[in-house]
Amino acid sequence: MPSFDIVSRADLAEVDNALNNLRREIDQRFDFKNSKCSIERQEETMTILADDDLKLRQMRELLQGHLTRRKIEAGVLDYQTPENAAGQSMRQVVKVRQGVDRELSKKIVKEVKASKLKVQVAIQGDELRVTGKKRDDLQSAIQMVKDMKIELPLQYVNFRD
Repeated sequence: MPSFDIVSRADLAEVDNALNNLRREIDQRFDFKNSKCSIERQEETMTILADDDLKLRQMRELLQGHLTRRKIEAGVLDYQTPENAAGQSMRQVVKVRQGVDRELSKKIVKEVKASKLKVQVAIQGDELRVTGKKRDDLQSAIQMVKDMKIELPLQYVNFRD
């Protein structure tokens, strides 16, 4: 039976490359001279340190730009609320979302079942497996999920006949 998987993965090596490019740009930009702005990544969590709110917003925009250049959609980033650090400096934690969470999985399953397509969707941990008898049914399921306008970037992998 033909099947495919719906997953959401971000290549952490490309994220590291984007962060290195961001650090280089921060070192060279005039508006960041003599500032203590930095960004660090540990596992799937990044911490942005900036002197003030303006620099924090600039660093977020730069981060999104560098990730986009590396073919990583900005939707994988989950920004937490900024908090005050020492003095006037700001700190913000950014999580890189990996996998499809439970609520979104249930929403996708519900929408696919409501569309009356002849496919079955099974939740397997943080990904979904879609199976059907015909390849055309699977392709229409992919198109239907794409049309749902989900902010989390999804990949459709492991397509098998």
